Order: sequence, then C-alpha cells, then structure tokens
Amino acid sequence: MSSILLIAIALALALGWALVRLGKQRQAVQRLQQAITRQQRLLRENLPGELGRGWDDLCEATSDLIDEAARLRELRAGHLAQLEATLGSLREAVLVIDGGNRVVLANQALQEIFPHAARILGQRLEAVLRSVPFLNCVEDVRHGAAEPQQEIEFVEGTQSTWVEVTGAPIPPLDGGKDPWALFVLHDITRQKKLEAVRREFVANVSHELRTPLSVIKGYVETLVDGHREMPLEDREKFLRTIARHTERLNSLLDDLLTLSRLESTNPGLRHELVSLPGLLNDILGDYRARPAAAAHRLHADIDATLDPLPLDPLKITQVIENLLDNALKYTPPGSRIDVLARARDGEIVVTVQDNGPGIPEADLPHIFERFYRVEKGRSREKGGTGLGLSIVKHIVQLHGGRAWVESTVGQGSAFHLSLPAKKAA
Repeated sequence: MSSILLIAIALALALGWALVRLGKQRQAVQRLQQAITRQQRLLRENLPGELGRGWDDLCEATSDLIDEAARLRELRAGHLAQLEATLGSLREAVLVIDGGNRVVLANQALQEIFPHAARILGQRLEAVLRSVPFLNCVEDVRHGAAEPQQEIEFVEGTQSTWVEVTGAPIPPLDGGKDPWALFVLHDITRQKKLEAVRREFVANVSHELRTPLSVIKGYVETLVDGHREMPLEDREKFLRTIARHTERLNSLLDDLLTLSRLESTNPGLRHELVSLPGLLNDILGDYRARPAAAAHRLHADIDATLDPLPLDPLKITQVIENLLDNALKYTPPGSRIDVLARARDGEIVVTVQDNGPGIPEADLPHIFERFYRVEKGRSREKGGTGLGLSIVKHIVQLHGGRAWVESTVGQGSAFHLSLPAKKAA
C-alpha cells in the first residue's frame, strides 16, 4: 500500500513539474511570436526560467533573423530613397511596381498627370490606375514581350488622358522572386488634342473650299462647252456667280492667313498708345456712312474719360468691324446696334449689342470656334467664312483680354471683349 502511495506521489510530482515546464514553454512561444511580430530581438532574459540549450539556440537564431530582416528593410528603404531621389526630380512621370502589382514609387510628375493618384504608394495598381491596356502592358513588360513604346488612354469619368508608356523589368529590391517593373510615362494628351483639332481643321477647310470650287468649276465648264449658243444674260449671270464665289474663296484664304499669323509665335502686333473712345467713335462714324448700315440704328455709349491703352489699333479695329459686320448681317432692317465701353473691375469692357434674333443657348459655348455657324446655310449665303469670331477671340487674347457672348433667343445678342486697364509707361 505504501509503495502505491509513493508511486502516486511521484507521478503527481512529475505531472506538476511537466505542467510547470509546459507553461513556461507556452510563455516562451508567446514571447517568440511577439518578438517576430514586433521585429525586435528576443533577449535571453525575456524567456521565463531556464528552458535548456535548445531554447537558447532558437532564441539566438530568431534574433539573428530579425536583425537580418531589419537590415534588409533598411537596405531596401535606402535603395528606394536613392531611386526616388534620382527619379523624383525628373519631368517625366516614373512608376515602379513590385512583383505583387503594388506601387513602390511614384514621383511628383505622375501625380500631376493623375491628380487622383496622390496617395498610391503601397496600393495595388489596378485599384488606382484603372486601365486594362496598361495592366496588360505591365504583364508584357514582366515577361519581356512589351513593345518599346505604347500609347495608352486612361479614362476617368468624362476625362481622357493619353500617355506614352515605356517600361522595363528591374530586379526586385525586396528579395522576392517576381521581377519588378519600372515605367516612364510621357503625357501626350495635348498632342492628341492638337492632332484632333488639326484633323478637324483640315476637314473643315477642305469642305469650305470644296463648295465654292465645285460651283466655279461647274459654271466654268458650262461656259466653256456652250458659251457660243448661250444667251448673253445667262453668261453674265454665270460670270457674276463665279465672281461671287471667287470673292468668297479670297475671303476664306485671307481669314485663314490672318488666323495663322495670330496663332504663330510672332503674331505681328504693333502696340501704341491709343484713345479707345476716339478709335470706337471713328469706326462708328465710318459705318454710319456705309449703305449696309442705312437700314439700322447705330448708337454709341462710350465713356470718354477712359485712359489711353497700349493697343494695336489695326487689330482692335478688325475686331470691332467684325462684330459690327455680324450684327448688320444677321439682324433685320430697323434693328438697333449699340457699342458700349466702360471701365469695370480693372478692365475696359467693350460691348457690341443688338436686338436681333439672338443665338440659341446650345450654340453659345461654340460660337468662337473655327468654322462654327449657328445657321450654316444662311451664313454662307451672306458671305461668312466661319472664322471671324475665332479671329476676334485670338486678337483679344493677344492683348491680354478675353471675349464672351450673352444672348437670348428673340431678344438679341451682346458680344463682350475685355482689355486690361493698364496705363502705358
């Protein structure tokens, strides 16, 4: 009986010792997990009690791994800092993506192209730059199958951004297996818009030239083939039609040359100190003597105290005459046309206003575009080239001002142009 009791006591003591030992080991495991999570060395004194040589070796090996991981992180951060310092000042947008498709580096130029990508470091690429062609380009770069340069469109809502992308794989800086990818993005949105404008301009010019040329060609061929048998009245009618369309061609070419000069690097402005009230009154006096204005009422409301301004008088005269010509063409006889000039908020605002049919609201945003016409057929009949208001806008902008229009259908239109109220030295 006593021997059984002794065995039971021994087993109880052994079990108690094992439980204590197990508790210490469990605490040691928890401390080990915390050290790995916090990336801190596991000091020997952090372990509860003596756990044996095996635990000491494990503690030392874990601490060495933690130190090595910290060193690699510092090295990676240093490499990224050097890379960012090197690429961050570039005017071209630079993007570096790791093997997991997360953004590692994005310089300031990239954020200027994509304003919504201000905080994209560490985010997955597909979450910040939503473009299937670009994601395909990333995969092609990683596999060495990408084209040297690609033009890719990024669409964000109603905005479209075009970039020229060049990419190359680079070794991973985190020691991973998947290669990283470096991309240089060049914003070509403006070039794309200019190309579209150029194509539209060429198409519009071709259309505008084709119409009078077709008419002239048709009438000339008719005259060549049948001028001997044709009555004199018909020949004179044909010749007047040819002359009218020739004049329209001449006007179109003159306006194209004017617009080309205004958009060039040397628009040829000749500034001089000009009394704007005197210039406006001279223009109105000339128009009142013209037969085309006899059926209209021209009025002036011009502040005579306005200071002289540095202007190109010929160009400003062209602007006012263009606006007056339009008012005379597109308003019925008996309409009133007012020319106003006032100082307002540091600007001199000149307005040519009529009480004619007005302009539909849908046309107002496009009224200063080249070749834009509210009533296309009627404008051509009256000899309009569709370039007059575009010339007006360019001349005013070259003087540091702006041009805009206000109009209500059935009540008339008011074309405004502002000029900086700066006194010449």
